[in-house]
Amino acid sequence: MRTSFLFRWIGLLGWCAGRAVASEPVTLTAADGVRVFGQYYSAPEKTKALILLFHQAGSNAGEYGAIAPRLNEAGYSCLAIDQRSGGTRWGRANRTVESLGREADYLDALQDMEAALAWAKSNHPLSKVAVWGSSYSASLVFLLAARHAGDVSAVLAFSPGEYLSGKHTVRDAAARVRVPVFVTSAQDEEEIRAAREILAAAPAERKVQFIPRQGGVHGSSTLLADANPRGAPNAWRTTLEFLSEAIQP
Repeated sequence: MRTSFLFRWIGLLGWCAGRAVASEPVTLTAADGVRVFGQYYSAPEKTKALILLFHQAGSNAGEYGAIAPRLNEAGYSCLAIDQRSGGTRWGRANRTVESLGREADYLDALQDMEAALAWAKSNHPLSKVAVWGSSYSASLVFLLAARHAGDVSAVLAFSPGEYLSGKHTVRDAAARVRVPVFVTSAQDEEEIRAAREILAAAPAERKVQFIPRQGGVHGSSTLLADANPRGAPNAWRTTLEFLSEAIQP
């Protein structure tokens, strides 16, 4: 297990180095004063848009260690953050949880996501911004986009569901989202249904639900070849097609 993990990260570092990926740590401050830690990945050429990457439960910005460089290669700059609801997956700590001294609830993490959006507006005032969530944060991106309608150009939700308080909290938020929306899920009927119901609530003109016919795993990990060897290529193809059509430079 340790050997496999080591080779995975050695391979990732080599992959990134071969493509001259620029990455730097950033520190944000949420509205309630909590320090939020993240990693900024700059596209090598003029960026098409900025994508804010949010992780799933028990996770951290390391969830996007192999995904952000691929997005950079496609022309998108990215900011991945450690939300205050997360943990130690990917062999690294969640720095925001460590600094706070405790793990918070899912809904509390919305403040961290709003801090990321504020950072995007301040540091990339001319860029369009897409928000990308995984599992619980795939639900929160609908709340984020509904609250900040003028600042979000597209929503991507990997395995969204009604994970928050209230039976229709996410669908109620989706009902106020008019920008293009992309949803996908694991190859699981319950996840597919949940994503379909949330997407149906959105009045957006452009809506895409990618239902994996082979492969397909929970959250953004569906794009990782080691987690989803059969389905990752199609998931990537559909995701990049959506970004290309939904976000014009």
